[in-house]
Amino acid sequence: MSEQLSLTAETRDRAGKGASRELRNQGRVPAVVYGANQEPLSIHVEEKLLAKMLSTGHFMNSVVMIDAGGKTTRTLPKDVQFHPVSSRPVHVDFLRISEHSKVTVNVPVRFTDEEESPGIKRGAVLNIVKHEIEFSCDAAEIPDDIEISLKGLDVGDSIHISNVTLPTGVEATITDRDFTIATIVAPSSMKSDAGDAEEDAAEAATDAE
Repeated sequence: MSEQLSLTAETRDRAGKGASRELRNQGRVPAVVYGANQEPLSIHVEEKLLAKMLSTGHFMNSVVMIDAGGKTTRTLPKDVQFHPVSSRPVHVDFLRISEHSKVTVNVPVRFTDEEESPGIKRGAVLNIVKHEIEFSCDAAEIPDDIEISLKGLDVGDSIHISNVTLPTGVEATITDRDFTIATIVAPSSMKSDAGDAEEDAAEAATDAE
């Protein structure tokens, strides 16, 4: 289950680009908490702490308890905007949720048992089509990641969502097709060797005639 995070914030009265720029110069990141049929709450958080949370790779699928103005609010991060040049976070959107809200989150995929994949042992490459997948689940049961075993997979094999055992209560939001998550692909050298073998066989057949 994904870790619950805590983030201290301060409310902000001023809006606009000038006020936001001033906050960023002070090492703060403007943010907003919205949803649950309540008025949006404008806040700002410490950039260093936010950056540390972002670096875990699980920020977007973690419940974040925001402490602002003496009140704690359960939220789920919905969007983080980054500066196009420095890649520093410049704004965050948080959605208010209840403890057992049904939420939609993007969860990263983690592959295991590469050493037990015949294809990879022969030099094939894991081609990841989806590094993360959108799921619907209880807010209290958000998985850190989805583990997928490569055991027994050979060159040309594909992993579809139907091949993955999901945690109880976790469902993919894409339900109209059995989408591909990854494939085991032969590297160029392996393809070249296979092509040479086919040519040799064809030449041998021609000589025999």
